[in-house]
Amino acid sequence: MTDTGRVYRPRPGTAPSGRLAGVKIKRVRLGDPEVVPLLADLAREYDERYGDGDSVHDVPADAFAPPSGTFLVLLDGGVTVAGGGIRRLSETTGEVKRMWTNPAYRRQGHAVALLAALEEVAQQFGYRHLRLETGHAQPEALALYRRLGYREIGNYGIYENATGFERTFASPERPA
Repeated sequence: MTDTGRVYRPRPGTAPSGRLAGVKIKRVRLGDPEVVPLLADLAREYDERYGDGDSVHDVPADAFAPPSGTFLVLLDGGVTVAGGGIRRLSETTGEVKRMWTNPAYRRQGHAVALLAALEEVAQQFGYRHLRLETGHAQPEALALYRRLGYREIGNYGIYENATGFERTFASPERPA
């Protein structure tokens, strides 16, 4: 898959860090080399926090493939800075999965920019709702989603102690 050719822009009201300037967004497949460090570190982190790093494999790779899914990575040169994907839950609802930021790049606005890019793609797919879930051992993720205006919806997935969040997009205007 090819680079989107975009340098990402921060969500209005957020201050970009100096490190955001050269980072590019690229659409990839889950098996592409840019995703390898993401999945490896995500599995390590889940194992440390929850004792189950295998959960990074709970959704098949093809769920993140077009026409109803995608996977994005943020790259700083050859370094995978952050990444995450969208998969289809229903005709109107997509789900963010595998959201991760490289530990060396955390707290610099990369997760905010990635989520904004994923929201944009979700709307292009025609999704009216975007869901995600995170666990109690990820307080920084819980705080991020709350701060960005995601509404808590309780547990909706397979993880018993996860907190679900949802954003609803405005209906696209129809031509008169």
